[in-house]
Amino acid sequence: MLVRFDYGKSGLMADLPDKNLIGVLGIKAAPPIANAADAVNSALLTPVGTAPLPLLAAGKRSACIVICDITRPVPNKTLLPPVLRILEEAGITRDAITILIATGTHRPNLGAELDQLVGEDIAAAYKVVNHHCKRGDEQVYLGVSPEGVPVYLDRDYCEAELRITIGLIEPHFMAGYSGGRKLIMPGIAAFETIQNWHCPRFLESPLAAAGVVDKNPVHSESVAIAKMCSPDIILDVTLDENNCITGIFAGDLEQAWLEGVRFAAEHNSALISRRADIVVTSCAGSPLDATFYQAVKGMVGAIPAVKQGGTIIIAAECEEGLGSPDFASLLLDTDDLDAFVRHISQPGIFLSEEWEVEELAKAVNHASITCVTSGIVPETLARCFVSPARSIEEAVESALMKHGDMATILAIPRGPYVIPRPLYV
Repeated sequence: MLVRFDYGKSGLMADLPDKNLIGVLGIKAAPPIANAADAVNSALLTPVGTAPLPLLAAGKRSACIVICDITRPVPNKTLLPPVLRILEEAGITRDAITILIATGTHRPNLGAELDQLVGEDIAAAYKVVNHHCKRGDEQVYLGVSPEGVPVYLDRDYCEAELRITIGLIEPHFMAGYSGGRKLIMPGIAAFETIQNWHCPRFLESPLAAAGVVDKNPVHSESVAIAKMCSPDIILDVTLDENNCITGIFAGDLEQAWLEGVRFAAEHNSALISRRADIVVTSCAGSPLDATFYQAVKGMVGAIPAVKQGGTIIIAAECEEGLGSPDFASLLLDTDDLDAFVRHISQPGIFLSEEWEVEELAKAVNHASITCVTSGIVPETLARCFVSPARSIEEAVESALMKHGDMATILAIPRGPYVIPRPLYV
């Protein structure tokens, strides 16, 4: 059976053997919203749990709008114009509006990427800046979180009289779902804050997983930190396989986001009757599969669908290579993933980008990983605890030799955007 996997911007076709394929897991279709710009405007005028945006903006002299970075396909060109128009109609001048890119620990987005993120007109007319997590003078100290995390958030955001976030609700392999509070924590948090949050005492919980919100310590701590300087209103959307808007959720940090999560959960879950010997998946294509760092999300997302000791085959373009220099050096300098996790679990040990290596360890300890990519040479991949393959077909053939001619295969073409929900105990 020919299956198209999200890979880069063009996708990747693979011929999977019919006798082995027991399912292709995908998103439950939701109709795109017609006249999305009008619908966004309506949501801002009738938000959940907050006053309408025009009332929130009335009398304010400055505003900060937090948006996702280039790794998320948020339709800012549709979402930003209604927000900006309402702010200016309320009397907030353009030079008093900051659009802040929530980079977390990711690299800044510059040049043509700004046009891609917000559109050329907005990039030229408004102040669009990146969050820099390691610049101490750009952060404000807000105290200590309920779990003892020192909280520093971006000064542009904290000092604005009106605070807004614009994001995307999709499955997230640590925090349950993205969007909402994640625009703040880790989106615009300082490096020290992120390090103390992205650590084993939160991440090693079995509830720190895709699709899990209740009692998820990563989610709970993110909410607690975001509420220390809460946005006045959030604007989150859900998207279909073509990145068209299927849901719009505006309002209170928690109430509106949870409404969006309930909608997303109905469409992103895929029931499976049994785990497969082999799972073929992706990292959801561009922009998410630009690095091996991001590809780890696809590996971890496939864990519920594959047997212990099985094989995960992931296709990720990785056009930017492994990821940040910190992540690349940390990964390539690691010889033993279990020893690495034990090391970072010690009190007071914090290593830059440690969390993604920790998540990789979860996938590697559950299954063998084979990576199909054009962006990283095989010699480097072999040092990343995965096996390189030139094509999905080659990887499947190798996995069948390992697991047997009648081994079962599940395909997850959109990778971490789909949450496998086992029916088995």
